[in-house]
Amino acid sequence: MNLSIAMNPKAARGCFITLEGIEGAGKSTHIARLSALLSSLGIAVVTTREPGGSPIAERIRALLLDSVNTGMDDTAELLLMFAARAEHLAKTIRPALDSGAWVLCDRFTDATYAYQGGGRGLNPERIAVLETLVQGDLRPDLTLLFDLEPELGLARARGRGAADRIESEALHFFDAVRAVYRERAYTSPERFCLIDAAAPLSVVGEQAGRALRALVETRLGESADAFGAGATV
Repeated sequence: MNLSIAMNPKAARGCFITLEGIEGAGKSTHIARLSALLSSLGIAVVTTREPGGSPIAERIRALLLDSVNTGMDDTAELLLMFAARAEHLAKTIRPALDSGAWVLCDRFTDATYAYQGGGRGLNPERIAVLETLVQGDLRPDLTLLFDLEPELGLARARGRGAADRIESEALHFFDAVRAVYRERAYTSPERFCLIDAAAPLSVVGEQAGRALRALVETRLGESADAFGAGATV
């Protein structure tokens, strides 16, 4: 079976896969490996990120993360996140999915519930209203949650260089973020795959790759091993 998905308007809709987790969880490392896995199976893939992922959304990202913008109003932050998301969806995610490509996105709306809902303490009902307004009925087909203790994640992240505005938050902020992430995973097990991001890199990659292969098999009706036996992640 040839799994190449031509980039044309008649192609079947692609799958939307999101990677979530706190700073230092390893999402950036594994999104590249998962993209390579999909490509090895002949699947057209687009990798992107939030906030950002399109020219205007990237400009909003810079505003959100710039450490000089301390004291930003929490509601303003929330609205900027969804403004960036609206642009991202219109310019990158929806066109890719409609063409038949699979989209791998480093963070999406689960991050908003976790960071702005959990970390900032905003009412999740307000987030849900914006989610419906901006996304309609679009939701991820699979969410990989890279879970680890905030202390470890922050140590990894801050070892990369100067912290941005979000990374500069106190530990209790990230404890709240992680708690919401885990709650969402437990309440939506059909969509989430909870991954132990504190495990060795190879073990984390194996967990993520297994979940992705299962989605490929579900969507395309054959074992991923039948057409990508040599692919690893």
